[in-house]
Amino acid sequence: MGKLKFNRIFSAGALATTLVVSGCASVQTTQSGAVGVERQQYMSGLVSEQALQQEAAQQYNSLLSQARAQGKLDTNAAQTRRVQNIAQRLIAQAGVFRPDAAQWNWEVHVLNDNQVNAWCMPGGKIAVYSGLINRLNPTDDELAAVIGHEIAHALREHSREQVSQQMATQLGLSVLAAVTGSQASANLGNALTNVMFTLPNSRTHEIEADRIGTELAARAGYNPNAAVTLWQKMAALDRGNAPPEFLSTHPSPDTRIQDLQVIANQVMPLYERTQGR
Repeated sequence: MGKLKFNRIFSAGALATTLVVSGCASVQTTQSGAVGVERQQYMSGLVSEQALQQEAAQQYNSLLSQARAQGKLDTNAAQTRRVQNIAQRLIAQAGVFRPDAAQWNWEVHVLNDNQVNAWCMPGGKIAVYSGLINRLNPTDDELAAVIGHEIAHALREHSREQVSQQMATQLGLSVLAAVTGSQASANLGNALTNVMFTLPNSRTHEIEADRIGTELAARAGYNPNAAVTLWQKMAALDRGNAPPEFLSTHPSPDTRIQDLQVIANQVMPLYERTQGR
C-alpha cells in the first residue's frame, strides 16, 4: 500500500522465550465464508497461537499506556464511540469465519496520530489512527471496510503464518531443530521482529483480508460497495507515490478495486438481508 500501508505494531522480545521449534503442519484457521477463502495455511510451530496472543496483549497494553501518557489515547470521545460501535458490529460476525474468536478478549481504541493507519493484533487488539478518519473522511461503511480488513488479518493468523514461512525459508527447519537455548530465542525473536515491523503482508494475505473483511462488513449491515470507494480515496491520497505493481507485494489500487467490485457484488445479498429487503 505504499505510504498508506496499514502497519502492524508488534515486538517479539518476551515471546521468544516461549517459542517451540517443530515441523510445519497444514491448518485452516477460518471457515471459507460466502467469499470462499479456502487456502490451506502452513504453521511451523515456531510460535503457538496462545503465545502470540499473550505477547500481543502485553504489547498492546504497553502501547496504550504510552499513548495515554502522551495524551493521545481516545482523545475524541465521539470519534472513539463511533469506531468502537462499528468494530463491535463486525466482531459480532467474526464467528461466521472463526467460532473461537468469540472468546478473544477484543479491545478497540483510537490513537491520536496523523498517520492513515489501522491494525488488529493477534487475539483482537484493534487500533484506528485519527489520521485515517480526519484525512480520508470515511463514511461508517468505509470505516467498516477498513476495520473489517484488519480483523480478517487476525482471524486468518497472517502474522503467525508469516513468521512460520520466514523461519522455514531463511533458516530451515533442520537448522532450527539443532539450535537451542538463547541462540534459538534470538533467532526466532529476530524473525518475528522482521515480520512485524519490516515485511509487508503478501498479496495473498491482502486479498484474503479484503474478501473476509468485505463479507464481515456486509453481514454487519454495512454496504460492501464502500470497500471500493475507500480504496478510491486511498489511491487519490497516495497518487504518485505508489510503486508499480510488479515492484510491490501488494495489489495495485486498480487491481484491488476491480477485485473488491467483484467481492461487493458477491456479498451484496448478505447486506440486503440486513436491510430487510
